[in-house]
Amino acid sequence: MTNILLVIEIFFMVIAAMYFFNALKSQQSTKIVIDKESTKEMDNLQKLRKISLTIPLTEKSRPGKFEEIIGQEKGLKALRAALCGPNPQNVIIYGPPGVGKTAAARLVLRDAKNKVYSPFKQDAKFIEIDATTVRFDDRGIADPLIGSVHDPIYQGAGSLGVAGIPQPKPGAVTKAHGGILFIDEIGELHPIEMNKLLKVLEDRKVFFDSSYYNSSDNNMPRYIKEIFEKGLPADFRLIGATTRSPEEICPALRSRCVEIFFKSLLPEEIEEIARNAVFKVGTEIEKNALSLIGKYASNGRDAINLVQLAGGIAINEDRNEISLEDVEWVIENGQYSPAQEKKINKKPQIGYVNGLAVYGANMGTIMEIEASAKRVNLRKGILKVTGIVEEEEIKNSTGKIFRKSNAKCSVENVITMLEKNFSINCDEYDIHINFPGGVPVDGPSAGISIATAVYSAIKEIPINNRVAMTGEISLYGKVKPIGGVNAKINSAIKAGANKIIIPKENWQASFEKISGAEILPIDNIDEVFNIALLENEKSKNIVIKSKVDILAAQNLKL
Repeated sequence: MTNILLVIEIFFMVIAAMYFFNALKSQQSTKIVIDKESTKEMDNLQKLRKISLTIPLTEKSRPGKFEEIIGQEKGLKALRAALCGPNPQNVIIYGPPGVGKTAAARLVLRDAKNKVYSPFKQDAKFIEIDATTVRFDDRGIADPLIGSVHDPIYQGAGSLGVAGIPQPKPGAVTKAHGGILFIDEIGELHPIEMNKLLKVLEDRKVFFDSSYYNSSDNNMPRYIKEIFEKGLPADFRLIGATTRSPEEICPALRSRCVEIFFKSLLPEEIEEIARNAVFKVGTEIEKNALSLIGKYASNGRDAINLVQLAGGIAINEDRNEISLEDVEWVIENGQYSPAQEKKINKKPQIGYVNGLAVYGANMGTIMEIEASAKRVNLRKGILKVTGIVEEEEIKNSTGKIFRKSNAKCSVENVITMLEKNFSINCDEYDIHINFPGGVPVDGPSAGISIATAVYSAIKEIPINNRVAMTGEISLYGKVKPIGGVNAKINSAIKAGANKIIIPKENWQASFEKISGAEILPIDNIDEVFNIALLENEKSKNIVIKSKVDILAAQNLKL
């Protein structure tokens, strides 16, 4: 009996040994196959790494120092003040595309690292993410911005998942810890992600949650407990860039950030960018060709693209100079449109005023406002307003709200103000106010412009064509402050105005240093009329209708 048991024991031992031998052999075979495949793919990867093209001109032209960011001296000064001090702030940069927002953000971190009092260390990272591409999973297993938790039930949970342990995965906010998180087009960020980001900015850490986490589980790794109980660190400074206007950005985010504005580029500034790009290409360019690029390119990227294509034509024809014909061909082939530059009228007109407006991200423009007035008898006059949206739809958390447009309200305020303060019975006139050109009129800042145009039309007094103005009007003729005054002043000077009327409450001492125009702060409508109206002028350059009847500004253009 003992012998039989011994034989059986030996038999099972042989079977077990064969099993383990085959398993080991299979494992070694699998390892050999994996190593062989890994070596093959690594060789292919090394071959790919050895292949490289020349650096694109757009990358070559990327600013490497602050002096190469053209036209944004004020914005750069503000950005450095916000981030290069001992207590750096979160920042939102507003501005048109292609004016250097991303390049400035990169350079400001590099500059801050060199400041002895800056909290940014030499190894501080610049993490860049595009808000338009940020996607998250409703189940919380994928969130590249905030971070996520990989629960054990999901595929690929690994050895920890097999043990029933949830695994937190850091997002961009943790990767940027101790450095800068740059979010491009932050105005496009999903509302859910925006709320998560606001919480991270408040706490400076990320907290995770999982139904699989059990703090009393002794098998739970210490670092997992640490993350779930104390959170992942996320102490960074946010730089958000956007082409939207401030009103379109989440108010809660704006309240946590310093707001900095980059302006649109002037033609001469675009020419300088193009000249730098030509230098980096190693060619030359005709002066007229450079001027044409400044006229057709709307930003730095457009200018570089024009130079690259025109330079390619010259190189392919064995020339070292970009000619005017090269640039013209690229413009025609690429269907570029010239930059729209509004200019003031050459002569004064009755009922025609140069208003000022802001659109997009800190971009100012001249806003033409026309008014006509016709005295009527035996009936009440009619008020017509054209060129604006008369009703606005506003969406909020509770639904939609419909309200009368701000521009329409401004017109009604002007009519009441003229009747109250100047004893003008507007019911005795058919009054037509027009906002030509399809420019969106938002906000009450056109108030004094509308008042000046209507008063001019009723009194038949021409308006100085070299005056531009902005300001809200009250029912008592007071001029109230408005927004975007710097952008408006720049656009007025660019358009050719030599006198710019602004509300007194918007006055800044720096305006005294502005060359090219006189900035006039005022606080009541009487001052506006005294400056803008040419009551005593009788010149051939002044357009005056001989009859009182119709003073249609659209028929007075020269």
